[in-house]
Amino acid sequence: MPLLCFVQQQRMDMALPLSARRLLSSSLRAFSLLQPAAPTSSRCFLSSTLPTPFASLRIASSAPLPLPSPSSPTPPSIPSMDETKSLSSLATDPQQHVNASSNNGFTSSQVEVGRRQLTKRIKLEEINWDHSFVRELPGDSMEGGPVREVLHSCYTKVLPSVKVTNPNLISWSGHVAELLDLDPLEFERPDFPLLFSGAAPLKGSLPYAQCYGGHQFGFWSGQLGDGRAVTLGELLNSKGERWEAQLKGSGKTPYSRFADGLAVLRSSIREFLCSEAMHHLGIPTTRALCLVSTGEGVMRDMFYDGNPKEEPGAVVCRVAQSFLRFGSYQIHSVRGKEDLKIVRILADYAIKYHFPHLQNLPIEQQMYKSTSNSEQENIDVQVDVTKNKYSAWFKEVAEQTAVLIAKWQGVGFTHGVMNTDNMSILGLTIDYGPFGFLDAFDPKFTPNRTDLPGRRYCFANQPDIGLWNVMHFGTTLKQADLISEDEFQHGINRYGERFLADYQQHMSRKLGLKEYRRELISKLLSNMASDKVDYTNCFRALGNVKALPDASDEDLLEPVEGVLLETSKQRKLAWADWMRQYTQQLSVESVPSEERKALMDSVNPKYVLRNYLCQGAIEAAEQGEYGGVKELLKVMERPFDEQPGMEKYARLPPAWAACQPGVCTLSCSS
Repeated sequence: MPLLCFVQQQRMDMALPLSARRLLSSSLRAFSLLQPAAPTSSRCFLSSTLPTPFASLRIASSAPLPLPSPSSPTPPSIPSMDETKSLSSLATDPQQHVNASSNNGFTSSQVEVGRRQLTKRIKLEEINWDHSFVRELPGDSMEGGPVREVLHSCYTKVLPSVKVTNPNLISWSGHVAELLDLDPLEFERPDFPLLFSGAAPLKGSLPYAQCYGGHQFGFWSGQLGDGRAVTLGELLNSKGERWEAQLKGSGKTPYSRFADGLAVLRSSIREFLCSEAMHHLGIPTTRALCLVSTGEGVMRDMFYDGNPKEEPGAVVCRVAQSFLRFGSYQIHSVRGKEDLKIVRILADYAIKYHFPHLQNLPIEQQMYKSTSNSEQENIDVQVDVTKNKYSAWFKEVAEQTAVLIAKWQGVGFTHGVMNTDNMSILGLTIDYGPFGFLDAFDPKFTPNRTDLPGRRYCFANQPDIGLWNVMHFGTTLKQADLISEDEFQHGINRYGERFLADYQQHMSRKLGLKEYRRELISKLLSNMASDKVDYTNCFRALGNVKALPDASDEDLLEPVEGVLLETSKQRKLAWADWMRQYTQQLSVESVPSEERKALMDSVNPKYVLRNYLCQGAIEAAEQGEYGGVKELLKVMERPFDEQPGMEKYARLPPAWAACQPGVCTLSCSS
């Protein structure tokens, strides 16, 4: 069978081990729909055989990695036990005491204190800040200052500098507020837009911008860093969880390069909505607390084609347990031996706070003793990661990345810019730029205009790009002498094994199957691609299939008729043939139809954040109407539910979306 080989002409020492190649090539047949013939001179990082005939796609060969305490507020008085009991009913409804004409004899301050106590919700001034990143890692000796190369440092202290004119809170996530223990009433404060645009300081915060580098579109780009994002610090919630809060679009930093450090409303709405939509789809992601308009204009050339225009400015508050990326480590591995020490320091920091179960493992690198590369090539590398905490850590990062991308593929999400500086060490979806969910199924789909015509980051290529990125992250750890070659190869193997296991499980569940049926799933994807069938709606419709014996073609197609509206009669025969095979398999498995439908509906969303939905909300918001953003957020918080009355959000893209900038084509401009 032909192989998908989409990283070519790489160094021999970066090649995927034989065991991983064999595993991937034998198991990934139903994932992608591309069949290029690999040149004999190239080495493949991830090879997979693919169903049905499609044009060859290749990723251009990529350059290898170069070698190298605020004071605590006075606590308010606490109501007595009897008073607290009387206040309990008020605590269940944050707005109840605001609208009530009487507080049953209690003062407003007593009501507020009682409600906060019972719900464990806090004011902004009561946030429990911790600044471990600044406290424990090497920082820039200069604070703020001009754009420059920042050496020997993980961050630079810098204050937000965005200009605002009557900033406005557009929308906020109640789920993230709850995560941070924030009282919903805090969002009604008149100074809230000032605080979360960065125009006013938030008490207890210690703002900084992170230093990192990365491979962009396969080539090393040197120092990148937080060019328009300023982290306020780390919040510790009542569960002891650590969450970083970051203002994106809050002004220039030393890492802004030639940019202004600002963000426009268009891109900020997309990031705000998709951060929350992905979470409710069950996909690991950074979160978004709130979205604030600045009231100031920002000049942007959306497609870099010489047509700049002024757009409304905005700031989104992103939240994550860490914003560390692969590039956070890479930057220090290319700056000489002195900075290689920072790779270890940063690895120890990540393990301490985000992989604490690995912290007490020993450090003992493991290597096979073989006489030649070819001999080692044929070894299925088995490494005891409990002997080296860095090896165990690399394995977990690789596996979490694989889990993430398997979830992307399952729901039809295309990130669009899988540069190594956009890859989280926690396996989170991070940096929402020109993303897109599949409408008509096309494995070559890329929402990013910058990615044309090579389509490096198209939907079908994401698993392999994930592997490519993990390999460069692992190379950084090797250069810092944290893992051996064999531990590196072991981590790479685990990426492939974990991706395949999770992807096969996702696809089996999407079809309500007890086991992965490669040929059945492969044929379905082939049919979907041939007829440009909507990815989300097709899988949702398949939940209505019943295993009826001796059903006619018409009866077989009835559940999916709505997604085959423009399919020819001949092609419908192909679909009927597949439906017959599918229903036969369902009959063999004998799961009751209603039970199977419930299981399938729990993994096949009815609602995803399609680009045309975002664009409609954006255009209204640019005219000062924010109801569309709020309603879209509400719908995306329950993507698997039917939500009667909201069916319009599950519709296919309208005709106008086919040529609408911001829908059919996007860019990194934001």
